[in-house]
Amino acid sequence: MQSTITSLIESRASVNHFDTSRQLTDAQITELARLATLAPSAYNFQNWKFIAVRAQPAKERLKAVAYNQQKVTDAAVTFIICGTLNAHEGLPRALQPSVDAGILPQPVVDSWVAMASSAHPGNPQLQRDEAVRSASLAAMTLMLAAEGMGLVTCPMSGFDAAGVAREFNLSEREVPVMLVTVGYAAQDNWPPKRRKPLSEVLELA
Repeated sequence: MQSTITSLIESRASVNHFDTSRQLTDAQITELARLATLAPSAYNFQNWKFIAVRAQPAKERLKAVAYNQQKVTDAAVTFIICGTLNAHEGLPRALQPSVDAGILPQPVVDSWVAMASSAHPGNPQLQRDEAVRSASLAAMTLMLAAEGMGLVTCPMSGFDAAGVAREFNLSEREVPVMLVTVGYAAQDNWPPKRRKPLSEVLELA
């Protein structure tokens, strides 16, 4: 298992060219989203939302607010990864399945809800920070899941957030954090790009 995880991480690359002749089934798209929801989040907020853009008219709308990047329409699907604000309000419901399964004792849940309800209301910066963190973790999980399914991906920050929110009817609580294109690779993609030496980025304390 360790070697499998390592190989997925080492082989993943951000690609720009997708095979337009190959699509994903609804089952594949649903499975990618399911695996993405296994990402961690503070208090187990699960403060994310996924919009799978796969129909051609929707792709064209998304491309128009993503600076006309061709990979949005060439990829089989582009996920709009959103983080959600005011996550503390839905925390009891988010945690209830873990209580029902005997994983979390009710007193622990009560303490988490109390802490979140104390810290998050009236603190929009904290809410946004958590939304971005959770959505980013979910996006990375989705990308590794796609790699494991023989697919390729590209995370994208190049888009008009207000335009995405308008075109896809996002509420004020839903923050578009990232686009992730997913599909099968075409020719002429770069291999994984080289990284900085660890000596520049790792400090052992």
